[in-house]
Amino acid sequence: MDKASYANTRRFLNEGTLPPVNAVRIEELINYFDYDYPQPEGEHPFSITTELAACPWNAERKLALIGIQGKNIDLAEAPKSNLVFLIDVSGSMSSSDKLPLLQKGLSLLVDKLRAEDKVAIVVYAGAAGVVLKSTSGDQKTDIKSAINRLQSGGSTAGGAGIQLAYEIAEKNFVKGGNNRIILASDGDFNVGTSSQEVLVELIEKKRESGVFLSVLGFGMGNLQDYKMEQLADKGNGNYSYIDNLLEAQKVLVTEMGGTLFTIAKDVKVQAEFNPNKVKAYRLIGYVNRALADEDFNDDKKDAGELGAGHSVTVLYEIIPVNSTEKIMDVDPLKYQALESVPNQKFPDDLLTVKFRYKLPEGDESILLSKVMKAEVVELSEASINLQFSAAVACFGMKLRNSESSKEISYEEIRQMAKKAKGVDEEGYRSQFVQMVQMADLIGNPK
Repeated sequence: MDKASYANTRRFLNEGTLPPVNAVRIEELINYFDYDYPQPEGEHPFSITTELAACPWNAERKLALIGIQGKNIDLAEAPKSNLVFLIDVSGSMSSSDKLPLLQKGLSLLVDKLRAEDKVAIVVYAGAAGVVLKSTSGDQKTDIKSAINRLQSGGSTAGGAGIQLAYEIAEKNFVKGGNNRIILASDGDFNVGTSSQEVLVELIEKKRESGVFLSVLGFGMGNLQDYKMEQLADKGNGNYSYIDNLLEAQKVLVTEMGGTLFTIAKDVKVQAEFNPNKVKAYRLIGYVNRALADEDFNDDKKDAGELGAGHSVTVLYEIIPVNSTEKIMDVDPLKYQALESVPNQKFPDDLLTVKFRYKLPEGDESILLSKVMKAEVVELSEASINLQFSAAVACFGMKLRNSESSKEISYEEIRQMAKKAKGVDEEGYRSQFVQMVQMADLIGNPK
């Protein structure tokens, strides 16, 4: 459940430039926002919502939404936290948008810690060291003082810092609790264990201990976006990009439950389409998160994690079976026949959503499924969830120069988002509308 690409995209636009294509991960733009999905009921900590509407960028196609909502938890009754702040204090972190912003952001998180929570601080530059041993969350003055004393300088021994942070987290491990390292850096690892392969291998091995790794990215220029995302994914954590203090508050305070408390690991979603209803389909985004079909049932295959209260929104662009649109021909199979399911067997089914997850301390996956009916409405009649997520998806495609978005303008996207803002207490959706306008001004100067 990474959302870093949205904040990074916003940073580029605020600087007056369109983001590089590879910096725009459409699913992270979509999932930056909260959606009005129902809270789960019953034994599973998730609800599944489905919806089908006309596609806004191609009138001949349909847009299917799958929404997954994680259960909210009362933070006052949440499991005890054993946190290790792993902070990059190398010379590259000296600018105001890096270490100083990081210090302010972590101080906001410290304010929310309880007496039963513990936090330690490890830093790394030319070498790694312990700045604060594991300390009770009610000792806020001591914790903040340790954070505020940090100064940047030297090269970056990131690998040594990660190893030391895991040692401390494992030493203070809380059974049944939230054991997590929060790595804060610009991703410029250049001394010691710095190769991506070695770092990933280390983190993959260490996650078996039950200690999760989340990553906060800061700064610009040499921010190693892909590297930071991969470390968080392999560490059973999430990756956020902090470009200002309001974003720090969103990630570390407003969404603290989702950022810190994992309610399910190795989460996988698979959609099976009814060939009597669907001629072809395209998953929007999730380019580097796709699994092979057979991986869905393989409990050894690592997948994503979901935090408390998090929602995941998935969009599929669909060509209906009765469409005259040509699709790419595939040579007929020689050794097996592809036969349509008899129409009378599932006459109204569009697709079946299958959802697998493991409990945070579990090893065996649990399966949920839900059938989505082929009941389509006009986009204007669809829920605010589908309308707004469609606008965000279209914006992401536009920034990535997708063929699919060539016929729709930034202004049309802006109007679509503006009409679907709904309840916007924090103003995030209004901010998105402004971002679309900014991209239009940058990309189409008058």
